[in-house]
Amino acid sequence: MTKKLELIFENEQTKTVTLSLDNPVYPVDPAAVSAAMDAIITQNAFTSAGGNLVLKKSARVVDRTVEMIAL
Repeated sequence: MTKKLELIFENEQTKTVTLSLDNPVYPVDPAAVSAAMDAIITQNAFTSAGGNLVLKKSARVVDRTVEMIAL
């Protein structure tokens, strides 16, 4: 089982940009995630093909389970 924290932003061209972080601290603190996303936007920490990140859209934890098949 693998968990990822996905931070979803909108860039200057109103396109969706997703930043994924492996193995987040669980349970996730919504206030800390929101503050981190604000800091990313304020500091222009990341950019995309469509320009700077300008808006927080959402955040989510994605849980992926992989089951190997014996051949």
